[in-house]
Amino acid sequence: MPTQETAGELSGGTRRWHRPSVFGSQRLKWTVYAGTALFVLWSVVSLLSGVTLSRVSIGVQNGYLLLESMVPPETSSENLQRVYTYLFETVAMAFVATFTGVLLSVPIAVGAAENISPKPIYLLNRGIISITRSIDELIIAIIAVKAIGVGPLAGIIAISYLTIGFFSKLFAEDIEDIDMGATEAIEASGASRFQTFVYAVIPQVAPRFIGLTVYRWDINIRSSTIIGIVGAGGIGTLLMRSFSRYEYDFAGTILLSIIVVVLAGELFSAYVRRRVT
Repeated sequence: MPTQETAGELSGGTRRWHRPSVFGSQRLKWTVYAGTALFVLWSVVSLLSGVTLSRVSIGVQNGYLLLESMVPPETSSENLQRVYTYLFETVAMAFVATFTGVLLSVPIAVGAAENISPKPIYLLNRGIISITRSIDELIIAIIAVKAIGVGPLAGIIAISYLTIGFFSKLFAEDIEDIDMGATEAIEASGASRFQTFVYAVIPQVAPRFIGLTVYRWDINIRSSTIIGIVGAGGIGTLLMRSFSRYEYDFAGTILLSIIVVVLAGELFSAYVRRRVT
């Protein structure tokens, strides 16, 4: 409700109300808006400068021919057995990487929770989280393949590495959101820091921990289907091999199997998260 003085100023026309803004002034706000619009326009023009209508038309025709060559999918028993083998390897990679990544993430997440960790430990673990989140999994997979060779071990290393950054950050934020009243009550009864963590912190974050673990496993299944492109194991390796040999009907079979596995993982993840949250 405006005061009588404010209402008089508004009715008298001596002052005009403006919606509060994060910018210091209207001039700065419109300058930022104009600069952003110009940057977006410049980006679109520079990136699409070599794109012509004929090029787009040829691309659409080639895409149609590629999809047409995938139908019907290859369903011979030999090739289906190969798909089953690599799918099992893909799901196994996701399980192992999730378990390893979550196991390594828990102490980092606890150290990165500002409300229960000393400042130096908090800053150290926040730095670890930032570093692990700054490099994409495909780059880590390429490095791992160069270091230890082609195979699922390289994929497990890459996915575990990415799991640390994702899981630690979200779990640390969940720990920071706990009710500190329970922690203070247990500490007042003479409990040690470890006992306080076990009986006050863990019960509050356990459902969220399970939900995050299953959610990350769902993400890791999708990731494990991709990193095989660079030789890090999984169904992606078989997919790249089929494309390099122009076996597009077999590639269609592989793509359908990937869709089925990802959808099954998504449904299972959604079911578990609904049950525990």
